[in-house]
Amino acid sequence: MLKIFNLFYILLFTFVTCTAMEKEKPFHHTKNGFRNLDSEVEVKGLGDVLSWQFSKLFQSKQSSVNPSDYKFEVITNDGAELRKNSHKTSFTWIGHATLLIQLDGKNILTDPIWSQRCSPVDFAGPKRYTPPGLKLEDLPFIHIVLISHNHYDHLDLPTLVELEKRFSPTFFVGLKNTDLLKNHGIQKVFELDWWEEISLFELSITFTPTQHFSARGVFDRNQTLWGSFVVLGKEHSFFFAGDTGYFSGFKEIRKKFPNLDFAILPIGAYEPRWFMKAVHMNPEDAVQAFLDLQAKYFIPMHYQTFVLSDEALDAPLSFTKTEFQRRSLDINKLLSLKIGESKFF
Repeated sequence: MLKIFNLFYILLFTFVTCTAMEKEKPFHHTKNGFRNLDSEVEVKGLGDVLSWQFSKLFQSKQSSVNPSDYKFEVITNDGAELRKNSHKTSFTWIGHATLLIQLDGKNILTDPIWSQRCSPVDFAGPKRYTPPGLKLEDLPFIHIVLISHNHYDHLDLPTLVELEKRFSPTFFVGLKNTDLLKNHGIQKVFELDWWEEISLFELSITFTPTQHFSARGVFDRNQTLWGSFVVLGKEHSFFFAGDTGYFSGFKEIRKKFPNLDFAILPIGAYEPRWFMKAVHMNPEDAVQAFLDLQAKYFIPMHYQTFVLSDEALDAPLSFTKTEFQRRSLDINKLLSLKIGESKFF
């Protein structure tokens, strides 16, 4: 009888413990992957993609986005000043969401892509219409690579493999992304959940929430975690948003990191709004995110590189400047880099 009672007690204790552990699982974790903090947000699916693209068949040619109709200045940057720099903070826009950031003598790349297409294949998919602002061979030694999520315009395996060969940097990714990198020969990978922090090279690196999704194919949606990064150094700090729709999480990030110097925020790939709103900010959203974060400076990115949406290619920066004026914000706080341009602090 005593043995039966002990067995019953063990089973009951195990059930209660497992149930408690299940309840303690963070909200953004699900049985099959991850979700956004706002569960009411509707992220569009494959059917919506097909509907959007099908509707464009009936639009006039004049309404389609053609990169040849635009000309954007690209700064010729040979990297010499960047390779010499060992103490100043600097930001260099390579294109899209790729920036080279120099902080406390360490060189950091965000969502690096040097490929001509952001696609699972090299013969189709969105093609680059402005060249990278700095050649791979002209980079300074890269210490850290930050990867916000696994979409092809943010996690570009050919580029990551080349960076591994040249520098063997330390890569930071969201949960469940490690295997993809390691299967391609990348050795040093830190995998983080939201709000997890790692110190490396005397820098503090924290993975923070965004409102987005993940997928590299049709059947792996939301199985890996997406996010943003806060990096704190001795002299300066920055927030890198990766890809995100506007959400209340920016205010939460500010509460935990109240003295950010630079906010690197996406301003492009936002039309049509019925499709993009949940996962991509427009200029108005991005300016509001900047105000929520209360950073000192706003560095825009995620435009002028690939055609991913329907807005005019010269609209994102123009509308961001208009939004600054509408809200009576100091335009000097908007650090709009040209592709290839470096700013030192």
